[in-house]
Amino acid sequence: MTARLVQEVRDTGDPAPVQREVTGTAPTGNDLEEAIARQVRALRKAAGLSVGDMADKVGISKAMLSKIENAQTSCSLSTLARLAAGLDVPVTSLFRGADTEREAVYVESGHGAVIVGRGTRVGHHYELLGALRGQHKRLEPVLVTLTNASEIFPRFQHAGTELLYMLEGVMVYGHGDAEYTLRPGDSLLLDGEGIHGPNDLVRLPIKFLAVTAYPDNHES
Repeated sequence: MTARLVQEVRDTGDPAPVQREVTGTAPTGNDLEEAIARQVRALRKAAGLSVGDMADKVGISKAMLSKIENAQTSCSLSTLARLAAGLDVPVTSLFRGADTEREAVYVESGHGAVIVGRGTRVGHHYELLGALRGQHKRLEPVLVTLTNASEIFPRFQHAGTELLYMLEGVMVYGHGDAEYTLRPGDSLLLDGEGIHGPNDLVRLPIKFLAVTAYPDNHES
C-alpha cells in the first residue's frame, strides 16, 4: 500500500481545499492495465454478466478475461475493440482513470492576478481567478470591480462566449446595439464577437464575474 494526498472541500463555510491522507494504491498515468482491469470489471458487473458469460459474448477465453480483469496481461487493440463492443461502450471508456493527474487552480479571495488593461486607470479593476494551461485553457474567469463614475468605458470584442454574473451594484451593459440593466443576481450570456462593455454605471461600487469560454482553436 502507498499513501497519496487528495483534496476535499469541507462543508464548514470555508471553501478552501484541505488535504487528507488516504491509504490505498495510487494509480499512475502509465498503469493502463490497472485502468482497463477496473473498467472492464465494473462495466461487466453493471451489465449483470458473469466472467464466463462475458468471455463467451466477446469471444475470448474465460482465463484471458480473468487475466485482463486482474491486470495480469496487456490487451491487444483487437481485444480492446471486442471488449468495448461486448460492453456496448466506446473503446476510450476502457482507459478511464489511467491518467489521474488533472490540473486545478485554487485562488484565495483577493489574491487573483491583476490584469492591467483598458479602463484600469479610471477605476476598473480586473482580477483573473485562475487559468489552466495548454489545450485545456478554454475558460477565463475574471472578477471585475468598477469603483469610478468615469464616463470612459472600455469596449471588448473577442472569440468565444462570455457569461456575466452581477454580484454588486447596478449597471447598464451594452452588446452590439442592445442594452441590458444588470442588478445583483442577473446574468448576461453573450457572443464575444459582438462589441460589448458597460454603458452606464448606475450604482457604485459595481462587481461582477465575467467568464469567457474560448473555442478549441483559440490562441491565447
